[in-house]
Order: sequence, then C-alpha cells, then structure tokens
Amino acid sequence: MSKWLVMLITGLTLGLGWAIRGHFGHWWGASWAGGMGALALLLAVGRNDWIKRAPVLALLAAIGWGIGGIMSYGILVGYCRSIEVFNSAYGYAMLFIVGGLYGFIGGGLFGLGLSSDENKKPDWMRLLLEMFVVGYLAYWFIIVEMEWLMTPPRDESWAMSFGASLSLAWFLYRAGNINALRVALFSALGGGIGFALGNFFQTLGGASGLSYNWWNVMEFTLGFLGGIGMAYGVVTSSWSEKLEPNKRINWMSLISLVFVIPAINIFQSFDSKKIVELGERFSIQNPIQFASDIQIKVWLILILFTVLIFYSWKKLENSSGIGILGIIILGLYSLLYMIFGNIRTGYSYSESFIGNSVTMYWIILPIILLLLYLKRGSHFELKNENTKLESWKYWSMIVLGLIIFIFLIAIISTVSHEAVPGSHNRF
Repeated sequence: MSKWLVMLITGLTLGLGWAIRGHFGHWWGASWAGGMGALALLLAVGRNDWIKRAPVLALLAAIGWGIGGIMSYGILVGYCRSIEVFNSAYGYAMLFIVGGLYGFIGGGLFGLGLSSDENKKPDWMRLLLEMFVVGYLAYWFIIVEMEWLMTPPRDESWAMSFGASLSLAWFLYRAGNINALRVALFSALGGGIGFALGNFFQTLGGASGLSYNWWNVMEFTLGFLGGIGMAYGVVTSSWSEKLEPNKRINWMSLISLVFVIPAINIFQSFDSKKIVELGERFSIQNPIQFASDIQIKVWLILILFTVLIFYSWKKLENSSGIGILGIIILGLYSLLYMIFGNIRTGYSYSESFIGNSVTMYWIILPIILLLLYLKRGSHFELKNENTKLESWKYWSMIVLGLIIFIFLIAIISTVSHEAVPGSHNRF
C-alpha cells in the first residue's frame, strides 16, 4: 500500500502544479510544477539522505519538466476535436508524444540525480551540452531538412525536445544507469497517457455542454499521471544508500527553485500590459494603478514566502530528522504558486470563484499535506536487488496497448459530438 500512496501523493502534487501552470504557460511555469512534484515524491518516500539533498533533486526535476515547455500543442487539441477518426487519432497520438517528452526529460534528470553517489557522479556539463547539440541537430534534420511537421503552422520545437530526449536516453544507457532510465521511461509513459487522456476528458466535457474549465482538467491529468509514472519508476528501482549533501550547492539550488523560478514567472506573467488588461476585464476603476498595486503585491509575497522557506530549510538542514519541516516547505512552495495563479487569473476579484476549477486547488493541497503528515516518520522500503530494465516483450505489449487506446478514444471522441469550434484536420 505504501507504494501506491507514494504514487498518489506525487501524482496529486504534480497534477496540481500542472493545473496552476495552465494559467501561466511557458517553460518557467512548467519548472515550478516539476519542482513541486519532486519535493512531494521525496517526502513521500521519506529517505532522510534524499530529503537532505531535496533542493538539488527538485531543481533537476524542475529543469527537466520545464524543458518541454518550449513545445506548442494547442493545434493538436484541435485535431483531437475533428469528426474524422484518423485526424482525431493523429491529434491524440501527437499529444501522447508531447506529454511523453515532458515526462522523459523531467523523470530522467530527476532519476539521474537520485542515482548519483560518491563513486558515480554524472558529467552534467557534458550531458547538457550533448542534449543541446543533439536537440538542434534533430530540429534541423526533422523540421528543416525532412519537413516532417507535427503542428503546422505552429512552432515545431517538439523536435528539439525529441533530440534532447534521445541524447539523454543514450547518456543513461551507455552509463548503465538503468534506474534513471526506468524513471524517465515510466514518467514518459505517464505523461503521454495523461496528456492524451486529459484531452479526451476535455473533448467530452466540452461536448457535454457543462460549463467548466476543461482545459484545466487536461493539464491536471497530464501532471497526475506523469507524477504517478515518475513515482512508479522510483519506487520499483534499487538505489544506492547514501550521498552526503553539498550545503553550498543545496543553497544555490534552493535559491533557484524558490526565488529565481517564481521571479521569472512574475516578469513574464505580471507585466503591466497583462495586468492592465486583467483590470479592464473586471471593470477596475483605475486599471493602471491596479497593475502597479498587483506588481508590488506579488513581489512582497514572493519575498515573504522566500524568507519563510529559507528559514524552514535552515532548520531542517540542521536537524537530525525531517519531522514536519519538509511538509511546511512543500506547502509554502505550492501555496505561493496557488496565490500567484489566483491573482494572475483574476479569480481573487471574481464572483465566480466558487465552482471554478481554481476552487479545486484549495481542496487538493490540504489533502496532499494531510497524507504526508499522516505518513511522516515512516519511509518506503526501496528494493535491494539490482534493477533490470523490462524486456522488449514488455514494452512491445505497452506499445500495442497504446495504439489500441489511442484509436479507442479517437473513435469515442469523434462520435461524441458534431463539428465544434476549434477543430482542425491535419490531413
């Protein structure tokens, strides 16, 4: 049961982060969600040595899940809404690939951090350089040379993420790092299924006529199943016992995670033009002054939460155990994102707050923290035997199952509605 609890906590947290990310977009929003999911996973597993390195490990997950934020997928949602089965199936299949790329890099970098020990430290600079170079080469070959376009006329940066994933996979394979490779693969599987299934929910929800933020449901499902996949890869692998934390690197990572990522989100999502438009939408009497007040408010909130998290980490760093401090850090980090999301969307000023998808955030976070609180003091017993990568037959069956799954939801999707706004045909 412990294994499933770890997976549930991670899935709920990454799902929550990804749902909030939907109000921000871009890769920095995805980074925040990735950091939240990793922190929850570390706390749920409960290994003291991992939690003592939590800032570094969470930052790796944040970078990995954030890299996929360069990909455009809006038009893929339109393909899924087609009333022609093959066009719809194409949309769902491509969403699976996009979600899979999010998960592969996010889970792979996180798993690589977990598998580091005193005798086995990855060459991070070489890895990042290889991912960068292969990513651009893949883009040149697939998009420029062969013109295999996924989302015309939209941006085709998915090819860069694909190349970076190939490079990461080869890096892990040649190093014999089966643990991290499994985490990457299962994160990709969860993220891919989550994105396709989430958009299926969105399509049916939209066709039902019920008024709800179904796009947000799709985003939550991506994070939820992606988090479950990442957690499954971790709890079914065997890990080295201990790596002493580097306090200087920990603090540099904590600053990046807690201050730099949120600060960039402020610069990108709370600029004057966007907030003035928000004020005008809610009929604020002086939208320019409103924008100025909001900008001051979000910076003050960020500084306050940064101080509280730094103080909590300092106490945890100097303590012999974990106690409730880790839960407080995750709660503060998640709450900060929720507050920013509420302010950015204007639900703080809207009478329609109750019943909106944002309301669910304030229900999900307490559930996560309660589960972690009830689980505190215990840790999941990880496997002791050497980890082996599943056989080709295992993965072949998964691929076959995915093909059936995609065509099944495409068929149900096409018969569930007539032509709807935003639908497109690829072929």
